[in-house]
Amino acid sequence: MEYHNPVLLKETVDGLNIKPDGVYVDVTFGGGGHSREIMSRLGEKGRLFAFDQDEDALQNAIEDDRFLLINENFRNIKRFLRFHGIKEVDGILGDFGVSSHQFDVAERGFSTRFDAELDMRMNRRGDLSAFHVVNEYDEQDLKRVFVQYGELKNGGAMANVIVAARKDKQIRNTEHLKQVLSKFLPAHKSNKILAQIYQAIRIEVNQEIEVLKEFLEQSLEILKPGGRLSVISYHSLEDRLVKRYMRNGMFEGEPERDMFGRFEVPFKIIEKLIVPTEEEIAINNRARSAKLRVAEKL
Repeated sequence: MEYHNPVLLKETVDGLNIKPDGVYVDVTFGGGGHSREIMSRLGEKGRLFAFDQDEDALQNAIEDDRFLLINENFRNIKRFLRFHGIKEVDGILGDFGVSSHQFDVAERGFSTRFDAELDMRMNRRGDLSAFHVVNEYDEQDLKRVFVQYGELKNGGAMANVIVAARKDKQIRNTEHLKQVLSKFLPAHKSNKILAQIYQAIRIEVNQEIEVLKEFLEQSLEILKPGGRLSVISYHSLEDRLVKRYMRNGMFEGEPERDMFGRFEVPFKIIEKLIVPTEEEIAINNRARSAKLRVAEKL
């Protein structure tokens, strides 16, 4: 089984404008596809640091003195790079979302295709799991998760049904969760709604929105002027944050303007939104929702 088929491989690495002697970071190593492409463009003095909190990814580490894989969450990118003596870098790549491997290993609980225990932790050392969210969150918190992260209009009703069902018996696996929510899953669109439910729980378990914000803020700090940020998102919540931060360095609101109506921007947008071709989607269906944005630090 292939660990992960990298999405927009050439476009994402092209966006970094690789310098042979530069220092680069791949914060979502996974199967190492993007990292190997970066390495192929580096010279003898170039360096690549990669992050992945999933211990399964360690088996894909690249045997090369110019490469280091750090088994940590990329929300700590600045701290761990400093630990290794790196204060500035020439480019950062992020391919967010769940890897093909994580989807395909049934017991991880990421996929709607399999019955598995409620887990969904990208870092299996983490304390918070899908089981905890589904069985221990109060109704208001569950509603927040479904509405905010799954964009489910009837998230409140779903939360109410879950809270009622778990009084009789803990909801321990994905099949039981589907049964509890069955009335919200009409046959003609059950897969779409399930995907939204799973996405909402997964984002909460892994704190994906908070992690993305912390990563973007630190990226601006550690990129050299002229350094590139090349980021792939897979759902609108992530993409909106990336787009706004690249545009004005903020996640919400508007920056203060001077008396002439001008404001400072942190990045220059290098490429407008890039999406996979029909050919790539045909080869790798998981690429269908990918959105690539590239910016250069001013």
